[in-house]
Amino acid sequence: MAPTRISEQTRALAKALRQDQTKGEKVLWRALRELKAEGVRVRRQAPVGAYIVDFVVFAKKIIIEIDGDVHASRQQMAHDKRRDTWLSSQGFQVIRYSSLDVSENLEGVVLDIRRRLALD
Repeated sequence: MAPTRISEQTRALAKALRQDQTKGEKVLWRALRELKAEGVRVRRQAPVGAYIVDFVVFAKKIIIEIDGDVHASRQQMAHDKRRDTWLSSQGFQVIRYSSLDVSENLEGVVLDIRRRLALD
């Protein structure tokens, strides 16, 4: 197996996060798993460099993030901006949805994701 830049610590954290998803992540994961039938492989809580992203479609270089209330703080917004800048520099498109969007408009979120994946 070829070596990667992902540390064992990051891999272990990603595994732990997969077992402790937020409600919004769980709901969206159920919907995104259905894309497998269309040939789209979505990974959840996946390491990308030093970061762990909520969902990623590596084949399309699209990252999907679900932001809860904590993302509204100034400190977290600055962290998210640095993170998104780095991920973009690696060729990824980062798409963010609020957890409220996922809980109140799951169909709209999924339709937007499908459009961005060029499925509709």
